[in-house]
Amino acid sequence: MTPLVQVKNVSQHFGSMCALDDVSLNIAPESYTVLLGPSGSGKTTLLSILGGFLQPSAGQVLIKGEDCTSMAPAKRPTTTVFQDYALFPHMTVGGNVGFGLRMRGVGSAERDKRAQEVLKLVGLPEASGKKPHQLSGGQRQRVALARALVVEPSVLLLDEPLGALDLKLRRQMQEELKAIQKRVGTAFVHVTHDQEEAMALADHCVVMSQGRIEDEGPAERVYSRPSSRFSATFMGESTIFSGRIVARDEIETVFGRWHLTTAATGGTAVSLAIRPEHVVIGAQPLSLGKAAITDVVFQGSFKRVTAKPEKDAAMTLLARLPADSGVQPGDVMDFACDPRHVLVLTR
Repeated sequence: MTPLVQVKNVSQHFGSMCALDDVSLNIAPESYTVLLGPSGSGKTTLLSILGGFLQPSAGQVLIKGEDCTSMAPAKRPTTTVFQDYALFPHMTVGGNVGFGLRMRGVGSAERDKRAQEVLKLVGLPEASGKKPHQLSGGQRQRVALARALVVEPSVLLLDEPLGALDLKLRRQMQEELKAIQKRVGTAFVHVTHDQEEAMALADHCVVMSQGRIEDEGPAERVYSRPSSRFSATFMGESTIFSGRIVARDEIETVFGRWHLTTAATGGTAVSLAIRPEHVVIGAQPLSLGKAAITDVVFQGSFKRVTAKPEKDAAMTLLARLPADSGVQPGDVMDFACDPRHVLVLTR
């Protein structure tokens, strides 16, 4: 499939600071791409370049095969939804939604018709005559989304659009955003630092760090088989520790020699990662030995447990145990894991 968006070797410098370092990325038509990373990773800078608000120091941006690198935001087939929504307070909801069409010279009757259609799409068919201050945060978010969609962009850019919402509303809007994207078929590119949000929304997850792409692919693959140590720790939690390849599929670890399938060659230093949901109390093929529990946090459907292994007191072992587990801080337990769930990371 021909990519809808092609980012080719894009770099962005602000004086001596490098915000993006030779980034290349393809975005498919009708996809939901999430740019995920900590503050300073370059995700918002990349979104600004896609939207035309920044011109890169080097590289190209192609949309639908056309070079848009130097094209102004209003000229390119993109629209942006900002975190603060940027609605005009003096305008009605209908006026806000139709504003982009007005700027394009669309007549009043057609403008009102299309604005009403897209308000219905986002679940606000009765809100056209209201002012933004009469709406809830979630409703204002939908209005901002409707205003962006009404001009029928090829790519919709969302800059942390759910950051100002409370947890319950944020989860509700995640479901609605995904459903709307599937209905309209527009490619969405969504910036967030929230890993759960990324996994809920993305069919293409792009993990960024220090101006580079660390990992990308389907969210499930990025979580279950991350490409790097950074990806394993940022996309969810992991217990990370060092190992060394001593023979084919044999790794020396602090817990002993483990037989694990790996493409790495003998003598290679590697990192090993275990997700907390794969750490158990009791017998499994790979023993993690005894560990003293230091903290237990009840989180509804599970208990988040941290422990210090006897074989490496500097390590923090993370486990996600059943909610009815009777574990307490100070308990010393035998922990283990299944070799199928151990991640071998060479970078």
